[in-house]
Amino acid sequence: MADSFYEKHHADHLKQLKELAPDQTRAFGEFNNGVFKDGALTRKDKEIIAVTIAHVTQCPYCIDTHTKNAKKEGASLEELVEAVMVTSAVEAGGAVTHSTNMHNALADDADDTLYERSNLKNLNQLGKNAKDAFQGYSGFNEAAMKDGKLSKKFKEIIAVAVGHATLCPYCIDVHTKNADKQGVSKEELSEAVLVASALLAGGSYAHMANMIASYGES
Repeated sequence: MADSFYEKHHADHLKQLKELAPDQTRAFGEFNNGVFKDGALTRKDKEIIAVTIAHVTQCPYCIDTHTKNAKKEGASLEELVEAVMVTSAVEAGGAVTHSTNMHNALADDADDTLYERSNLKNLNQLGKNAKDAFQGYSGFNEAAMKDGKLSKKFKEIIAVAVGHATLCPYCIDVHTKNADKQGVSKEELSEAVLVASALLAGGSYAHMANMIASYGES
């Protein structure tokens, strides 16, 4: 591995997985193949979503692989950039919506349940205490989610997938409802969430390349 943890050729170490864990490696491949076949969402749609989730997991191997896959499926760079802007906005939204828990932590009369839908009513506290910054966030979120090279409908599908990858219940709730308003089907949402699942698994899977390299050097 020399002095760099990330080189594209490190992924060659993954070829050893077929010998090290053949059953699991085969099962992972079948899982991945099932997720990425055409369904309610096209393979192109799924590869775009995969690129967005790879930015959540911050896996450079996954970003490289799925960006190339998305390009092969006809995705433009503009579409990919808009998609990842959705990731950025949803991740920002995760921090913003979780501020309601901070508000509850400071309230003597707060309910004992950490996650309630009604917590979102306290979002105005963040806007009140950091007005300019909150307005900046709101403007960015609006810009990220509007129609562009990608439709608002598809961006809400992406947002639901990202919400599952970031484990933000507020984001899942808000964007699932938004997606429903945009006419997104349960099948489309389910397939998007499974792309997120595959990419979360794939981040760990791909990083075994580093583990194998480190083991060989020790």
